[in-house]
Amino acid sequence: MFGISGGEAIIILIVALVIIGPERLPEYAEKFKDMVKSIRRYATGATDDLKETLGPEFSDLDWRKLDPRQYDPRVIVRQALLEDDEEQNRRQYEASTVAAPTVRRLARGERAPFDTEAT
Repeated sequence: MFGISGGEAIIILIVALVIIGPERLPEYAEKFKDMVKSIRRYATGATDDLKETLGPEFSDLDWRKLDPRQYDPRVIVRQALLEDDEEQNRRQYEASTVAAPTVRRLARGERAPFDTEAT
């Protein structure tokens, strides 16, 4: 949560137990619990106040879409390159499907439909 691993948290609790002492530990644990609850209430109140201030049009806004951390330049470039490849493949496919009947006719010795030269 705060960059503290499980082992470090246990060491902090043991040090707190030694410094505070077992007789005052429940009192400090209760104060810590109350502090966490008040911080949570403050955060919830601030969120509700912000939603009320911004109005109903912002209540259903998906903030994850606006997060700049999701725009990784490597992913954007990769997607752009793939789109270019797909476009190029589509053009090649269209060219081959359009040209294929003409090539077959010419292979059989027939005249191409666009051929205006008289033979």
